[in-house]
Amino acid sequence: MTSHNGDAAQRPRMVDVSEVNLENLDLTNYDFMQQQDDNDLISNLNDDVVKEALNMGMDLRKYAKQVKGDLLHVENSSIKDYLKESGNIAQLHSQITSCNQILEKMEGMLYGFQHDLSSISAEIQCLQEHSVTMNQKLRNRQEIKSELSQLVDEMVVPETMIVNILETPVTERAFLEQLHELNHKINFIKQHSYHETAACRDVEDIVEKLKFKAIAKIREYLIQKIYSFRKPMSNYHLSQDAMLKSRFFYEFLLSTERRVAKEIRDEYMETVCKVYFSYFKTYKSRLSRLQIDNCAGKDDLMAVEDTVRRGGFFSSSKPSFRNRSSVFTLDKRDQVINEGLEDAIIVPHAAQKSETKYPLEVVFRSENFSLMDACCREFHFLNDFFLTSPSTASDFFNYIFSKTLSYYLRETESWSLECYDALGIFICIHLVKKFRKLMEERKVNSLNQYWKAMEGILWPRFEHIVYLHVKSIIDCNIHNLSSIDNRPHYITRRYAEFSSAIARINDIDPEPRIERCLAQLQTEVQNFILKLAGNFVDRKDQLAFLINNYDMLLSVVMDRTGTECNESESESFQQQLNKRTLEYVEEVLSPHFGGIITFVRDCERVIESPGSSERLKRYEQKVTPLVQGFAAGWRSSVDLISREVTTSFPNFKVGSAVVQTAFTQLIQYYHRFQKLFTQPPFKLMTSAKSQLVNMHLIMIEMKKYKPNF
Repeated sequence: MTSHNGDAAQRPRMVDVSEVNLENLDLTNYDFMQQQDDNDLISNLNDDVVKEALNMGMDLRKYAKQVKGDLLHVENSSIKDYLKESGNIAQLHSQITSCNQILEKMEGMLYGFQHDLSSISAEIQCLQEHSVTMNQKLRNRQEIKSELSQLVDEMVVPETMIVNILETPVTERAFLEQLHELNHKINFIKQHSYHETAACRDVEDIVEKLKFKAIAKIREYLIQKIYSFRKPMSNYHLSQDAMLKSRFFYEFLLSTERRVAKEIRDEYMETVCKVYFSYFKTYKSRLSRLQIDNCAGKDDLMAVEDTVRRGGFFSSSKPSFRNRSSVFTLDKRDQVINEGLEDAIIVPHAAQKSETKYPLEVVFRSENFSLMDACCREFHFLNDFFLTSPSTASDFFNYIFSKTLSYYLRETESWSLECYDALGIFICIHLVKKFRKLMEERKVNSLNQYWKAMEGILWPRFEHIVYLHVKSIIDCNIHNLSSIDNRPHYITRRYAEFSSAIARINDIDPEPRIERCLAQLQTEVQNFILKLAGNFVDRKDQLAFLINNYDMLLSVVMDRTGTECNESESESFQQQLNKRTLEYVEEVLSPHFGGIITFVRDCERVIESPGSSERLKRYEQKVTPLVQGFAAGWRSSVDLISREVTTSFPNFKVGSAVVQTAFTQLIQYYHRFQKLFTQPPFKLMTSAKSQLVNMHLIMIEMKKYKPNF
């Protein structure tokens, strides 16, 4: 009951409608309504209901009263409903008031929460700022730590470094590694010494002591290696390779103690200068003993006759025949500038043991190839070990090899003055050109002046020897020669061999200078051949001699060098050969067919002049005897010509070519002879025309003398 009474007390009291005072309510306030109607008049005119009423023709006043009455009724009904529900409305009001109180309390709580949250946000912001500050301090400390740790690592001298520098031999890798570290610390301390920090002062003393100890050990090691070059029969290439493996030693000396580095460099240059000079002097001396003894001498000139060398009056030795053909023949000597250029050098003691002898150019190649190889190796060693620039390396190189190169040039000049082997010297000239190109490929130009000086020695000597050959031909007295026949002369063959040899050598690497050098020799040889031909009384013998010599010259030049080499010289001799061959053919044909040849030439000259018909009548009486004579003896004459030509030319190939040329010329003359019968004076000579020999028959007969090759 208590609970029920409590609930009843809490419920709002119901209000009686009769108690409500409605007197103060003014429900008929006209002004209010009128104002409202005025405001809505315009909008109501557009209302659908108003429009419908107007369209139906209703009276708006009645319609307005009706509407007003309806509205009043509705209003009264609404008031009654409101009064009826006033208790509920009052209850709702009390509930709303209670809710407002509750919401006020919640608002107060939320304000408290908001205040607490604002204070927490400030704390978070403060913590964030504090975190950023601590993070920056951490980064700064880490950077300082890395810098300081690196500085400490660079400054600290570990015990392993001290032990290896003091006790480890310089040839071991551990010493080299610690030497790199020591060099780094020395450079680092130099960079930071201007700060005058306590750390630098603490380690500077011990680093200096280690530096001096390392310098002393390196100096001793390098001096020992350099002194090992001086030992007899020592292979200094091995010592150089060992020094190159430890090239950092010199770099360390150069950066820490230049005085010691200069001492090492000067000692090395002085030592290898003596070593190279001694080695190449000995090597050249021993090679000179391996040169062939039967080399060209001052009497081995082109126009000097082969002689017999005898011993003294009381000598029991047999006479030795001096054959000079090998002096002018190249054979395989040019291999030394082709596939044999980079062959192994001559080993003197092995060659002496096998009793092998070598020609001039082989010895020259071995001497200069060994020199070139040593120079290239030494030049690269100077660049790699002493860390020099190209100009400085060239200065060092010249100091080391100047004495050796001067010796080589003096010796070359000495033996060249006594040398008369033109082919050998010309091959040496081309060897110099080859060596220069090899050094360019190896990117070493330190011997350019040496090669130039060498050419300055060899070229004048070669030109002088060629001049001696020319002079020997000019001074040669043809009346003092032992025997002269129509066969190729030995001087002509010497020239052919010599010229083809020079052309073949020069074809490898053309030298324009050689053409001017040999031009006079070629001229004098041609003049000499003409002088020799003058010894023959018969013109046919003279021409046969010239043909044999020119043909021999051409065949040798073609066989030795090919058609493209020495083309100008070949063309000159070919023109002379063709000219002399035609002249010889005329001389051979003249005794047997001279009448027809003369008749043809005379008649052709008459035909070319005006009034030829009348003038040709003078030759009518000669036609018949010529036709009959040719028909009666042409076979025997052809056979005699063939025998005569074959006898005059010992070379069967040359003789056969001359025979065929003679027959071809004869056929041409006979064809021209037959053609004359078309001229008016000879057209009516039917009897003579019937006795002409058929051209086809002549050609068949001449084919019998044609060789099968």
